[in-house]
Amino acid sequence: MSMTTATHTGKTDERAPRGHRTPRGPKASRSAARTALGRSWDKHWYAWAMVAPVAIVIAVLVLYPLGYGFYQSLTDANEANVATTIGAFHRPATYDFVGLDNYWHILSGADGDFYPRLAWTVIWTVSCVVLQVGLGMALAVLLNRKMHLRGFYRAMLILPWAVPSFIGVFAWRLMLNSQYGVFNEMLEAVGLPPQNWLGTPLFQKIAVIMVNVWIGIPFNMVALLGGLQSIPKELYEAAEMDGASPWQRFVNVTLPGLRPVSNTVILLGCIWTFNMFNVIYLLLGNNTSGDTDILVTFAFHKAFNGVSDYAGAATYGIVILALLLAFSTFYRRKTLKPEQA
Repeated sequence: MSMTTATHTGKTDERAPRGHRTPRGPKASRSAARTALGRSWDKHWYAWAMVAPVAIVIAVLVLYPLGYGFYQSLTDANEANVATTIGAFHRPATYDFVGLDNYWHILSGADGDFYPRLAWTVIWTVSCVVLQVGLGMALAVLLNRKMHLRGFYRAMLILPWAVPSFIGVFAWRLMLNSQYGVFNEMLEAVGLPPQNWLGTPLFQKIAVIMVNVWIGIPFNMVALLGGLQSIPKELYEAAEMDGASPWQRFVNVTLPGLRPVSNTVILLGCIWTFNMFNVIYLLLGNNTSGDTDILVTFAFHKAFNGVSDYAGAATYGIVILALLLAFSTFYRRKTLKPEQA
């Protein structure tokens, strides 16, 4: 009977044996995922064990503060309404959840601080990165040539990078002192009036740019020097045989050969400079009217000066993160196509 039915319909009965059911639905997916995870653990347990401490440290030092900061940015938390314990006295938190009001308050310009600080932060970042990359490339090209004491010059130019940044900033603070600084003595020696480098907004901006450029040049020089040494010398020989001038060889051989390195250096320089807290804070401290504050130092002042505005500072931090993520994504998409070509 069964053979007749199978011949008549043209199909065979492939039903599973009685009592066996093929797993379907979410339970089957979870079971398959657990099985795949188990196989991965059995095969790569050593790699998982090595990665686990790093993942824990990142979670504790990065992810948790980031998540808590985002939560605070959705509240009206400040020094007056957060939980406080002083001896036996404990005051519970009384701040409220306000949603996206803090973001709207900042991005709409209602506070009057965000867009002026953002404009100066962009000017500061572009000025520093252009000077760092330009001077670093000039020094890299110079040190890539055969010359006497080249190793000594390289060591001396790397020194600002090797010295901790706070030591370099304090040294510059002494040199820029309005009464005893070497910069004012140099100005007076050539007949120019001394300047209050750390006391007026304009000269404060010039001073912080000078210091940050001095700190950032060594990294750019080392990275670009490595890129120069990876360019095949045959390209320069072929260009010279074709009659190309030194400038034409630089534009048509050096710059395209440095593109993978320079794109990364520029991206890192923009991120680091955009968040360069220590140079401005250590050089100027509280001796500023706010005109020299970039976004990150302004957020710090909101959190720790006067009545601490924790929610406002956290909101600035999340906005800074969003700006850098957007810029990084846009920059990489724009530079990835020329690199692939």
